[in-house]
Amino acid sequence: MAVDGNWNIIMSTPMGERNATLSLKNSGGTLTGTQGAEGNSAEIFDGTASGDDVAWKVSITNPMPLTLEFTGKVSGDSISGEMGIGPMGSFPFKGTRA
Repeated sequence: MAVDGNWNIIMSTPMGERNATLSLKNSGGTLTGTQGAEGNSAEIFDGTASGDDVAWKVSITNPMPLTLEFTGKVSGDSISGEMGIGPMGSFPFKGTRA
């Protein structure tokens, strides 16, 4: 289970780089866990894992209510991909195993 564990991720956003923590668990292709940033934490949903490919969504309220949609790839102790922010488009994220 390459994706299982805790991650520190950096998201490039229109408001600059934002750091977050991510805790993921893969169970038969279903990805569950939590994502936290700036003292807030939320359960991820619609998570999937297939080989090295992962995807999940998380709803945030700060700085505004949004659903972030992540798609990425795990490679050893690193993770990277794209984060979709609805009408604002997609932005890269990257991270390392915590």
